[in-house]
Amino acid sequence: MLSNLIELLKVVFLGIVEGVTEWLPISSTGHMLLVDEFLTLNMTEEFKQMFFVVIQLGAILAVVLLFWHKMWPFQFSDKSRPVIRRDVFSLWFKVVVACIPGAVVTILFDDYIEAHLHTPTVIALALIFYGVAFLVVEDWNRRRTPRVRHLSDITYTTAFIIGMFQVLSIIPGTSRSGSTIIGALLIGVSRVAAAEFTFFLAVPVMFGLSALKLLKFGFAFTNMEVAVLLVGMVTAFLVSLLVIRFLMGYIRKHDFKAFGWYRIVLGAIVLIYFTLFAK
Repeated sequence: MLSNLIELLKVVFLGIVEGVTEWLPISSTGHMLLVDEFLTLNMTEEFKQMFFVVIQLGAILAVVLLFWHKMWPFQFSDKSRPVIRRDVFSLWFKVVVACIPGAVVTILFDDYIEAHLHTPTVIALALIFYGVAFLVVEDWNRRRTPRVRHLSDITYTTAFIIGMFQVLSIIPGTSRSGSTIIGALLIGVSRVAAAEFTFFLAVPVMFGLSALKLLKFGFAFTNMEVAVLLVGMVTAFLVSLLVIRFLMGYIRKHDFKAFGWYRIVLGAIVLIYFTLFAK
């Protein structure tokens, strides 16, 4: 009984980490894998690989709740039939286009990535590399005016290019939101529009990845495994509600440099620790 309680407390902590890092461009998967090095769940390796993806569904549900008015393509009134919001349908079609590159690469290389690149060294190097990228891109952007200021201004071509950048996030430590935001900034999308499109893009991506992981793992869960999944997702959901609100307020007044510096410092600490002290 006590051991189960300890495991659930670990899961709550992992859910907090997921809720914070899923939306900030600092790599949720990278943080989850690093935390697991020090706070290891007493579960099978197969379950943990599935858990680290499926827990993100809680964070995704927070986005759906907060952005429902922008994501739902129908309007209802008491005196008329549902009104189709063509702009929202168009945006979802653009999201589908942006998902294509990542879906292809994930199907082809996900098993290889899991087997060979889910290591602290790879995560640390990715944290540092994209941290530097944020600093460079933000410095470059100070001399530019965004050509895409609003979510509705994103074209199919822009969406596809952002989707190409999302492919980079298959490497642990990169950050799905980080790679898409960097790509969007490079091609002239404003910070707010880039973040909002990232939220839209996360919905089908994470539902798709979670479905793949669940199918691969199977549905024969123990009671403890069900409890771990539910506690992790609920915690990630509640924390994400706060973090998303914070991020949207923050980027209206600030750039992403703080996250770049955070990535560099964390990556350096991880690299030094696992090079000099870890067995």
